[in-house]
Amino acid sequence: MTTLHPAAAGLDHAAEIALQSAAFADAAEGNLTARVEHCPGWTVADLVDHLTEVHWFWATIAEQQPTDPPAGERPERAPDDELIARFKAGALHLDEVLRRTDPTAPCWTWAPQQQDVGFILRHQVQEAAVHRWDAEHAAGRVVRLPTAASVDAVEEFLTFSVSTEDGYQKKDAVPLAGAFVLRATDADAAWTVSDDSVPGTLRFERGASPDVPVLASTASDLLLWLYARIMLPVPDGAQDLLGRFRALVFTD
Repeated sequence: MTTLHPAAAGLDHAAEIALQSAAFADAAEGNLTARVEHCPGWTVADLVDHLTEVHWFWATIAEQQPTDPPAGERPERAPDDELIARFKAGALHLDEVLRRTDPTAPCWTWAPQQQDVGFILRHQVQEAAVHRWDAEHAAGRVVRLPTAASVDAVEEFLTFSVSTEDGYQKKDAVPLAGAFVLRATDADAAWTVSDDSVPGTLRFERGASPDVPVLASTASDLLLWLYARIMLPVPDGAQDLLGRFRALVFTD
């Protein structure tokens, strides 16, 4: 298992998935026709169906532990008046599966660096949390995601969702050609992002290197910025640098 950042010590990933899933369902209830700003063309109903399928997909993998992604037919979409109930049932099933399964059990994941149930457990926190934010945003509410979970999610994102030497790499990628710091203002956490040895790949280390631009906000805001949900004030002279970083990110 990955060693948690000290600012995320004690984080219970399964409990966090359950918490964010319940908050997601509450935000979606009675608001299914609202548009989801950062998922073009989607309503909240579409978002509920999507996260229901995500939970089914990863519960299936954690339970069956295949070496390849499930090739079976996906569940049919529930009628709108059954969407929330179907989602809640699926979230409960995912929670039960993850709690009873050894996180070190090998299985297929989309991340070459980590092929075990622990990856599912960790990544599904941010899947549920970011989509919870989407549903709250569609309802006109402003929420801050939990600090410890956001700290871990930022670090997980920098591990798996950017172009890296041992993971996925962007074709014809332009190198970062510099370094910058992400700093959480509500936790003792910072990360320095820089070029790795293969052109067009990135690495990070915990802590803030001196004399480089610093993007500072709450851990929740940093996670939402990474997922292009919100904008943050750009440090002086760092616009192009952060643009190159954005081009080296995978968020699909």
